Amino acid sequence: MRPVVLASSSPRRQELLALGGVRFEVRATATPESVQAGETARAMVARLSRAKARAAASSAPADALVLGADTTVVLSDGPQETILEKPRDAADAARMLRLLRGRAHAVLTAITLLDTATGTATTEVVAAQVPMRAYTDAEIDAYVASGDPLDKAGAYAIQYAGFQPVDLTQFSDCFATVMGLPVCRVVERLRARGAATDPALRPANCDAPRACPIVAHLGGGAPPVRRDPTNP
Repeated sequence: MRPVVLASSSPRRQELLALGGVRFEVRATATPESVQAGETARAMVARLSRAKARAAASSAPADALVLGADTTVVLSDGPQETILEKPRDAADAARMLRLLRGRAHAVLTAITLLDTATGTATTEVVAAQVPMRAYTDAEIDAYVASGDPLDKAGAYAIQYAGFQPVDLTQFSDCFATVMGLPVCRVVERLRARGAATDPALRPANCDAPRACPIVAHLGGGAPPVRRDPTNP
């Protein structure tokens, strides 16, 4: 089976990729994560996922599959986008959480798979819609004080049990995408190129309610099943 390299030091992405039955090594990169002038959120995450994959590929085995990923949070008001990357500090984290409170936003995760044997790379951007509950200022303060939001786009983790900022009764998208890696789609691409993966994971899992077999393993605030709006 072909070796897989994950171009990320994120413990969340490492956990998710492992749940996909993938054996991999980690080669973290120092890719600057910033928005370029006039760049959309979708273009930004795609560019950064490619840059991470290319940076890691420079020291990867000659026949490796290198996976780069980038995630951001986007608030939309008509055509106007507000991109929420990782907060600068505690005050910035609190500001982001107040912006998101009681509203729905999009989480975009781009995945790039680079084949070092051929030099070819493919990139896909996966979107999830995330409704936030009306949490209180006191809850924001306590969560920010925990330090958890400081390394996360949008200043929150969907799986954080102590805060649970997402309205899980209304959430019906891919839980793993919001965490930073749409596992079933990644597994589909790795499998097609000869990497060992969990045969139970299939891309249809990302689109069918109650189909995701990894959510129950994520712990924290993860819902036991994805909500089916037609079958409460």
